[in-house]
Amino acid sequence: MPGVSNEQRAASWLSAIWAARYRTPARFVALIALLLPWTTTGLTFALIPWLIAIAFVDLREFPRSLLRPICLLPIALVALAAVGTLWSDAPWPERIHAIGPAAKLLVIPLLIYQFERWPYGHWVFSAFLVSCTVLMLYSYAVAIDPALSLKLYLSRGPYKAESGIAVRNYIDQSQEFALCALALVYPILSLLRQRRIGIAVLFAALAIGFLANMVFVVVSRTALVTLPILILMFALLHLHRRAALLAAGAMALVALLLWNVSPNLRTTVAKFNGDYEMSVQDGQISGMGSRLEYWRKSLGFVADAPLVGHGTGSIRGLFANVAADAQIDPLRGEIVSNPHNQTFSVAVQWGVVGVLILYALWFAHLLLFRGEGLACWIGLLVVVQNMLTSLLNTHLFDFTPGWIYVLGVGVAGGMALAKRAQG
Repeated sequence: MPGVSNEQRAASWLSAIWAARYRTPARFVALIALLLPWTTTGLTFALIPWLIAIAFVDLREFPRSLLRPICLLPIALVALAAVGTLWSDAPWPERIHAIGPAAKLLVIPLLIYQFERWPYGHWVFSAFLVSCTVLMLYSYAVAIDPALSLKLYLSRGPYKAESGIAVRNYIDQSQEFALCALALVYPILSLLRQRRIGIAVLFAALAIGFLANMVFVVVSRTALVTLPILILMFALLHLHRRAALLAAGAMALVALLLWNVSPNLRTTVAKFNGDYEMSVQDGQISGMGSRLEYWRKSLGFVADAPLVGHGTGSIRGLFANVAADAQIDPLRGEIVSNPHNQTFSVAVQWGVVGVLILYALWFAHLLLFRGEGLACWIGLLVVVQNMLTSLLNTHLFDFTPGWIYVLGVGVAGGMALAKRAQG
């Protein structure tokens, strides 16, 4: 530029770099969202530069931000997990390792603080949607040729190729696809009201692609149970009563049609009864039958130490103490460290105190997403989905569903608070 000195150019560059300190952390969060459906190791490595980048932003108000229940309760649950190591009978390596699944919740306050102040949350949502779209298309390819699955090359142990499972497992994949399909409904309706038909059709095609993959390729029973509830929740919140009734009727007709045309859907539903009979009548290990046995034993563990539980990392040892001979009774001989229910996982380790913190955390995050807007819809969807799927799994502590919760609540929560402050 003529008339501009070298000193002015240098100052301009420095100003641009300094201003970018607010965008850089958001880019790393978007990278985390992009990697989440595909890799655990990559996500972990992406966290490091994000933590370094966020150290350079203005954190003067951060201590005050932590005093809000939406931030304080995740910290309280992690602190309880750390303190719970003191009364656990598990070996110390198991106690320390058991803190890890809850530790990711410490990221929520940082994300809320970041996206409450800097308007880049749409980058994160877009990155996750793009990543899941690629995963969905790849899943169709794996359905045609299971040998294309990346699990054949990335799995730590022997892996048998399965139709439609692209990289992780059908539970995580179904949860991601269900979340994307339902999250798209809000912008589709908004775009149609604005008469922006082209983009609305594109989003509708993506939503149909996600749902069709779940119906015709592979779906988890957890997603199958929770999806109708989430659809009904959207209809009640965002549609008029008459429109909600029409949507419910249409959903029932579509479900009936899909039941008749999708063998995969019928097979998945039939597993509920098949698993129950296999376990109750034959004493064999099965998905649903094993869960019922885990829950029965967990109730006994909770009754033995109802107030503060048996301590962090104690679950596996407790199951080992009451296990039957696996050769005689395979079902009751199972030794697990996961009771496949979030409430039982918390109650066995930290008793009523832990359960109260867990439910207070969910309730505080539900209240955070009262109101209109895409951020509130995505945040509400993430929290309700986690609560529902945690009836059959420990999805707050599991890797992929847990990080979906952390990113969803943190990013959408910050955006919702920012919009509330502006309004």
